[in-house]
Amino acid sequence: MTPTKRTIRSFVRRTGRQTPSQQKALQELWPNAGIEYSNEQLDFAAVFGRAADTVMEIGFGNGDTLVQQAAENPHKNYLGVEVHEPGVGHCLLKARDAGIGNLRLIMHDAIDVFSDQIPCESLARVNLYFPDPWPKKRHHKRRIVQHDFLNLVADRLRGGGSLNIATDWADYAEHIDEILSQSDRFTCSERRVHDGEQPLDRPRTKFEQRGLRKGHQICDWCFVK
Repeated sequence: MTPTKRTIRSFVRRTGRQTPSQQKALQELWPNAGIEYSNEQLDFAAVFGRAADTVMEIGFGNGDTLVQQAAENPHKNYLGVEVHEPGVGHCLLKARDAGIGNLRLIMHDAIDVFSDQIPCESLARVNLYFPDPWPKKRHHKRRIVQHDFLNLVADRLRGGGSLNIATDWADYAEHIDEILSQSDRFTCSERRVHDGEQPLDRPRTKFEQRGLRKGHQICDWCFVK
């Protein structure tokens, strides 16, 4: 399968400073918990050593909440995708300290991963929490929630699977409402606006707390295929 070719990306690859422990985690823990990007589709039963519902999270940041979800739901498999090495290193350390074995990580662009590595109808759920809002109008084309993205996700979700999104940017919330309203692949099962006290079936995140300190409201959705 040929990797997707794109000129517009929804992220900027930051070169944040890694701590020595994060560097060591990437060297020592990655071989067990990491999956290299390739253009071959994954066999989740082989990757996780069992057949179970698989949840994919896009852009997990430092991984604290991803590890929390995996620890609280040991009956599910979790696949996290992130491009920033310090965050991946931190997540590897948290997963090791939590003693969990139901989490795997890929360090690559999520769109390429969806296109090339995720089999059709193989995911139970996709989480997209507080993606980069690209607030300037000229950058709106960089927002990950677009029609092509929704079609990719819908193809990889099994019937009845869900796409769960959260943002603290009102303008991005309007954008998400508009794009999803034009899709015939998803139905909105719940939309919740709150001040941080009612996250929709997810932990509270670092980016959420940052938005709340700025006085932003939070918007959560659950879209079902």
